[in-house]
Amino acid sequence: MPEQHYEPEPAVAGAGPGGTIGLGVEEAGILEKRPEGPDGPRPPDRPRSLWSDAWRDLRRDPVFLVSALVVLFLVFISLWPSAIASGSPLECDLSRAQEGSRAGHPFGFDGQGCDVYTRTVYGARTSVAVGVLATLGVAVLGGVLGALAGFFGGVWDAVLSRITDVFFAIPVVLGGLVLLSVITSDTVWPVIGFIVLLGWPQISRIARGSVITAKQNDYVQAARALGASHARLMLRHIAPNAVAPVIVVATIALGTYIALEATLSYLGVGLKPPSVSWGIDISAASPYVRNAPHALLWPSGALAVTVLAFIMLGDAVRDALDPKLR
Repeated sequence: MPEQHYEPEPAVAGAGPGGTIGLGVEEAGILEKRPEGPDGPRPPDRPRSLWSDAWRDLRRDPVFLVSALVVLFLVFISLWPSAIASGSPLECDLSRAQEGSRAGHPFGFDGQGCDVYTRTVYGARTSVAVGVLATLGVAVLGGVLGALAGFFGGVWDAVLSRITDVFFAIPVVLGGLVLLSVITSDTVWPVIGFIVLLGWPQISRIARGSVITAKQNDYVQAARALGASHARLMLRHIAPNAVAPVIVVATIALGTYIALEATLSYLGVGLKPPSVSWGIDISAASPYVRNAPHALLWPSGALAVTVLAFIMLGDAVRDALDPKLR
């Protein structure tokens, strides 16, 4: 039998059976062609994650930008205070006690003749160091304990819940007066340890609830059914999706920890001289506020701005990471 040759029928443009449109090869290629960039066809868009969406929103938020700039400035002067303040914060001259501002000393002098500007700048180092280190300790301790309680549940969860109830019943300031009054160290570590001791239950509750919510998702159940270990479930599937609330609460709490350190130092049980702290300066300037209000105004203002900046930063991060607020 002679061989039969079949040739492909040309595509017909126009109405086909049933009113459909038949497209030619060139027309179909044009429709399927992806938009090209300067370097050729662009790859298909990838779905954005929670963190990329949050970063995109934060860059457009003026509250975040302003608070982030203030926080970066505070971190800079905490690391290099001599960059904007010459002299030593412990160098005092009683002959200049309670004097106002003059050339080279824009904030005036306190009751001991110390330069208020220099002490205010160096006081940021102590406050930021206490706030950051205490927040890291609280986030690590509370986050780990809360995550384990939420993941395993049972007796572990019940015991941890009762322990957190006990710590929640302790008044923070009263606890500081009792615990720190017997410590004679003039370093920041007793204050940091006290804040971590009484601050971890809050983060623990947040981490516990977030892990309980995350472990009920379908992708976690699927990974468990495939034989994933507890460590893999926690580190790979649950923790990345449960850490956002912990970051938000820790960022907001950082400002409150700075205020707590200043409060304890003001009461005389926190940092002690010769340490430089805004709380110490506020306490020393309070008796003669009528004669030298500037000695009280500048450290108080610096403390207020610092606490407000960290709280505003935490609020902006919360708005960006919470899908319910979108």
